[in-house]
Amino acid sequence: MVRQRVQLIDSLRGFSLFGILLANLLIFQYGLFGQNLISFYKLSEFDFGSYKFIQIFVEGSFMPIFTFLFGYSLIKLVESLRAKGRKSRWSLVRRFLMLITLGLLHGTFIWEGDILTFYGGIGFFLFIFINRKPKTLIIWGAAILLSMTAISYGKYEENSKEKAITASYVEKTADSYKHGTYLEIKNQRNNGEDPLTTMFDDEPFVLLVIMLFAPIASAPLFLFGMAAAKLNLFANPTSERKSYFKYMVILIPLGLIFKGVAYLAEDSNFASIGLTGGAPMLSLGYIAAFAYLFTSYAHALPFRAFESVGKLSLTNYIMQSVICTSIFYGYGLGWFGDFGTFNSILLGIALFTLQCWISTVYLKKYNRGPLELLVRIVTNFSWNGRVKTSSKGGI
Repeated sequence: MVRQRVQLIDSLRGFSLFGILLANLLIFQYGLFGQNLISFYKLSEFDFGSYKFIQIFVEGSFMPIFTFLFGYSLIKLVESLRAKGRKSRWSLVRRFLMLITLGLLHGTFIWEGDILTFYGGIGFFLFIFINRKPKTLIIWGAAILLSMTAISYGKYEENSKEKAITASYVEKTADSYKHGTYLEIKNQRNNGEDPLTTMFDDEPFVLLVIMLFAPIASAPLFLFGMAAAKLNLFANPTSERKSYFKYMVILIPLGLIFKGVAYLAEDSNFASIGLTGGAPMLSLGYIAAFAYLFTSYAHALPFRAFESVGKLSLTNYIMQSVICTSIFYGYGLGWFGDFGTFNSILLGIALFTLQCWISTVYLKKYNRGPLELLVRIVTNFSWNGRVKTSSKGGI
């Protein structure tokens, strides 16, 4: 039964990484700010339709799955450490600092869309919830989600100055990323005046408030994942099958409706609410749907392939950045801005299929990926990555 639980969680992690890749391909080929100023790239109607498809069905709804699993795995790690008589506090501190370090290296030298730094940072915020009861975690998660949704009501419109700043930055980024050398692109990524910081040059306090609230806005899925781990959900998928189906048929349609309003009626005052509430709703629906299918097809090739990628999720995530920047940036093939969104979907499927095959072959010889082993070594503070057992209890 334990093996089945691990397989489901690893498979779900691999599935989330596939969706993250499809969403990130918008950033790889249009830039972090350019993906939201898509008119600059003058897409064909077909590519624009593909762009909307990604926005509604994928963007913002697969990263929360990974977030949910981060919270879930955090609790399971704490339980494992305590079962072996170890205190979890310093192990988690080392783990979070390692994620922050990897994230800073990733964001500085490879790609601007890094999320590892954020995950490492929010880990310290999650400290205060580790010993809370599942009910408390769910209440806090729901309260934060509802609060963020309510706050997001209304329509924000950029003024002429802000539009000019964004347009200028996107234009410079497009030229640099498409034609620049590695050092030129790295300089633009790290030293270019991005719109967010430039807009708040005269209001640094406002920018500080935004940066402080951003992690809190994403906290619900972390907390829901932690609650799920404490309730030992997914430990027996077959017995939970009816629950998966119920949540699947409710949350997926609602999530798609909310996100559809957000992306197809962008001038509406409800657009922001649709995105803030719809994205996590759809994420939970996808989790339920995946778990429901897993109960019948756990040993099918796709689920075993997802599992292999999920076991090497950190290594595969970084490799996606290395490969995609080499395809789209000037020091590689230079396809930035010209590849097309539909073609990017095909590329994402092809690249992920390759990762499934490589991961499966790799795991026949090794138990862990290189980056997974590095994080484990730092977390457990041992050269072999194993937890040193202790006769003393841990908290």
